[in-house]
Order: sequence, then structure tokens, then C-alpha cells
Amino acid sequence: MLALCLCCIIFFFAGCVQGLTGFGSALVAIPLLTLMLDIKLAVALCILHGMVMTIIVALDLRRHFDWTKIRPLLLGSIPGVLAGAYCFKHIDQGFLKNLLGCVLVGYSVFNLIFQPKPLRLSSFWGYLAGFATGAIASVISAGGPPSIIYATLTGWTKDEMKATLTGFFLFSGLFMIGVYAAGGLFPEKTLSLFLLTVPAVLLGTVLGSRFSSRINQRTYLRLVYILLIGMGLLMFRPT
Repeated sequence: MLALCLCCIIFFFAGCVQGLTGFGSALVAIPLLTLMLDIKLAVALCILHGMVMTIIVALDLRRHFDWTKIRPLLLGSIPGVLAGAYCFKHIDQGFLKNLLGCVLVGYSVFNLIFQPKPLRLSSFWGYLAGFATGAIASVISAGGPPSIIYATLTGWTKDEMKATLTGFFLFSGLFMIGVYAAGGLFPEKTLSLFLLTVPAVLLGTVLGSRFSSRINQRTYLRLVYILLIGMGLLMFRPT
């Protein structure tokens, strides 16, 4: 019972983060869940709950969806996944994690300190970010940062950023769930624990989404950079 209560608390805060920024729930949930659950069960739960959170945020931001922004990320990620899968055996995962961690921490600290103006990138960079996202996800299962960094450079509003990332993660998440289900990679306890903890996820995500509407663009970007620093630091953890 205590473990279930702790899982609910963890997923509540993970939902708050996802609702607030449009990503980052796994950053909160997985390190804490693995203290009491098997890593495979923790990851499977985060994948399912991540989809629930993404759907809630997507419904809240549906009027801000712009497929001209989402499409380059989606289309670029498909060859990226294939390229990453092909190179999986030939890439040093430890080196790639350390490199990505350095990039995330350096990029985020720079933006927090100097607050440079957005570059307003063309859609070409969206395809490139999608490709990098798919490739990195295939190798180390943490492909989100390239698309998040791209979104911070475009000059989009807070809601446009959240909507674009949410739309992209919605479809990539559905694909991932399909792959896991087809491969029998969901542990037996996954569904029962998912159903018991989903109310906490729903509550946290709704509250985070409501609070997000009350913060300005600058505060939102600062939260994004802080989460990216957290992601970068986690990359240095031993595998």
C-alpha cells in the first residue's frame, strides 16, 4: 500500500511537470520509481502514463496545433529511427550520452545567463531535429532533447511550443506503445498498476496545464531550460 501511495505521488508531480511544460514527466518519474520498482515496469508505466498526459495536454492546446510546425519533426524522425537502429551496434552509448548531456547543460546554462534572441529557424531545421530525435531515441531511448532545443530556437510563443512538442510526442508515443505491445515488453503488473495510478496522473496534468496558462513566456522558457539541465545531468548517470 505504501509503494502504491508513493507511486501516485510521483506520478502526480510528473503530471504537473508535463502539464506545465509539455514534456519532462519521465525525468521526474523514472529515477524515483526505480528506487522501488523494476526498471522495466517503471519504463512501461511511464510510457503509458506519458501518453495519457500527452493526450490531456493535446486536448487543452488543440486550437494551437499547426501541422506545418509538427510535420517536419514527424517526417524527419522516421529515417532517424531507421538510421539509429542500423547504427545501434556501432555507436558507443556511453559516449553519446555524455556528449548529449554536455550539450544540454551547456546550451541551457548559456540561455539562462545570456537570454539570446530566438533564431526563427526554417522548417529544414525541423526535419533535422526530427531526424536527430529519432536516431538518438533508437540508440539511448532519450531522443526528446533535439526537438525541444529546436522549439526553443524558433521564436514560437509558449502555447505554440507546447502544442508542437505535444503533437510530435503524441504520435511518436503511439508508435512506441505499439512497438512495446507487439514485442510483449509490458510486464504483467503494468496494466493493474497503471489503472491504480492514473487518477493521480490526470489530476497532476490538469493542474499543471492550468498553471501553465498563468505564466509568461520568459518564465516558461526558464522552466524548459531547467528541465533540460536535469535531463543533461541524468545522461551522466552510469548505465
